[in-house]
Amino acid sequence: MTVSHEGAMARMGKVMFALAGGGAVVLLAWRGWTWSAGWILGSVASMLNFHWLRRVTDALGSGSPKERKAVLLGLRYLLLGGGAYAILKYTAISLPAALAGLFVPVAAVLIEILFELMYARS
Repeated sequence: MTVSHEGAMARMGKVMFALAGGGAVVLLAWRGWTWSAGWILGSVASMLNFHWLRRVTDALGSGSPKERKAVLLGLRYLLLGGGAYAILKYTAISLPAALAGLFVPVAAVLIEILFELMYARS
């Protein structure tokens, strides 16, 4: 039995939201609102980046590339860097928590790998 690509993407999306929300609640209770807000910002930025990358990979091989999309995808790193700088310079939000939140998609992919490995055994 094979696992569909769309099913895996749907599960990873749900896991990312669960990790973002759960992490925010845990950090709110443990370290306060500054860490929770940082985690949320990092998680949202990484999930948005994951969404953009998914759209790029889904569009591969479908016609000619559009220069506008390529420029916007390149600018996402500038936006991420600018956001990190603004957090560090102008707010009380925790930069380490925001940076940790950037790893939410990585955790979701690892959880999906474990799920697929367990699913393949049955």
